[in-house]
Amino acid sequence: MDTNILLESGTNELEVLEFVINGNHYGINVEKVREILSYQEITPVPNSNPAIEGIFMPRGDIITVIDLFMALGYPSSDDKTNHFLIVTNFNSLNIAFDVEQVLGINRVSWSDVAKPDATVSGAGSGVATGIIKKEKTLLIILDFERIVEEICPETSLKVSQLEGLESRQRNNIPILIAEDSQMLSQLIKDSLNMAGYTKLIMRNNGQEAWDYLAELKKNNGVDYGVKCVITDIEMPQMDGHHLIRKIRETEGLKHIPIIIFSSLINDDMKRKGDRLGADAQISKPEIGQLVDILDGLVASQIYG
Repeated sequence: MDTNILLESGTNELEVLEFVINGNHYGINVEKVREILSYQEITPVPNSNPAIEGIFMPRGDIITVIDLFMALGYPSSDDKTNHFLIVTNFNSLNIAFDVEQVLGINRVSWSDVAKPDATVSGAGSGVATGIIKKEKTLLIILDFERIVEEICPETSLKVSQLEGLESRQRNNIPILIAEDSQMLSQLIKDSLNMAGYTKLIMRNNGQEAWDYLAELKKNNGVDYGVKCVITDIEMPQMDGHHLIRKIRETEGLKHIPIIIFSSLINDDMKRKGDRLGADAQISKPEIGQLVDILDGLVASQIYG
C-alpha cells in the first residue's frame, strides 16, 4: 500500500489506518498493512474456526480472511457488497481482515496514544492496545496479534522451542524488557526464566523503560543495573524505535546491547532497526531464537 507518507526512524510517531466495524472506529498500524482491496469472492474452508471466512488468492498468494465482526463479538454482516479487505503482514503471516469501511490514515505520536486501563484489558484479555482521542470519536487500536492467536493458537510464542532448557545454569544478569501486552510480557518472562535468566526487569512501554535507564544513569549504576534491553516496537507513550534512538544517543547508555522482539519484523522495519543501532531483530513467535541471540550478546559482555 502506497500511503505517500514516510516516517523517519525513531521519531515516536505512527500512522494508523482507521476503519469501521459495526459503526465503531478502530485502527491498525500502517506498518502491518500490505494493501487494501475491495471485497471479493472468498472460498470457504470446511471445519475452520467460525471467524475465518475462508481464503482468496490475490496475485497468486493464498491468504486467509478473518471476519473481524465475529472476531470482535459483533454479528457477522450479511451484505458485504461495499466491504473492504485489509491485507496485513505480521508475525511472518499474511492475513486479510473483512471490514465495513476504510476511512483513511491518521499520523499521531505514540505519546498521544492512551493505554487501555484494567477495565478494558483486565487480566490480559482485551484486544485494545491503545486509544486515540479524536475530535468526535475514540479510535481504538486493535491487538491483531491477539485476535489471530485466539483464532489460531499455534501463532503464539513457540515455547516448545525451549524444551530441555530448564536444567541450564541460572543467570542473574539484569535484562530490561519493554512490552506493553500483559499476556506476552508474562509469556516472555516465563520463557526466559525457563532458559535460565532470572533477573528480568519488566516495563510496560518504552517510556517506562527509558525512565528506568535514566534513573540508573543518574545514580551512576547503569553498568550494574542493565546488561541488555529487549523491546517491542508498538507501544503507547514511547515506541521501541524511539527508545533505541534515545539509548544510542546517550553517553553511558549507548553501549547496552538491544534486541527488538516484535511482530513487525519485515524488510522495511529491519532497515529502520539497523539504522537506529539494534543488535538483533527477531519476530515474536521465535522465542527460541531470542534465547540464542540473548545467550550470545550476554556471553560477549561477560567474556569480551
